[in-house]
Amino acid sequence: MVVRRRKKNVRMRGTRTQGWGGRRKRRGGGHRGGRGNAGSGKRADAKKPSYWMDPDYMGKKGFVKKNKPLQLPAISIKTIERHLTQWKNEQKIKEEQSYLVIDLSKIGYGKLLGTGKATRKMKITVATSAPKAVEKVQAAGGEVVLLKKD
Repeated sequence: MVVRRRKKNVRMRGTRTQGWGGRRKRRGGGHRGGRGNAGSGKRADAKKPSYWMDPDYMGKKGFVKKNKPLQLPAISIKTIERHLTQWKNEQKIKEEQSYLVIDLSKIGYGKLLGTGKATRKMKITVATSAPKAVEKVQAAGGEVVLLKKD
């Protein structure tokens, strides 16, 4: 449905400023206070709160190193032991012969750490691993398969 309204300049005829304050206030950029985000310094109490809400406006940004080594999400043997039954129920791991076959890359991890004790025979496939973790898994009768980098 179309709403028909009178224009403001028709209603404000004869009011000299037509609702825009003092005569000089709408002329030029003199009363603007600067262009863009200017005036957001110490005394701009009206503008500051609007910048506080934007997390990228204030603070250091820094540089990003181009050849930064990739940080892989890591998991320890201790955490794997704790999650075995849960992952079995969710069918994230399989049981073949006497081994538990665990593909950590499918679960979302890229590195195996050596904290904890391996109590079950596990065949763990992972991108990288700590040497201590490989020793502990092999001591329990399992093996660690490292994925090859292309």
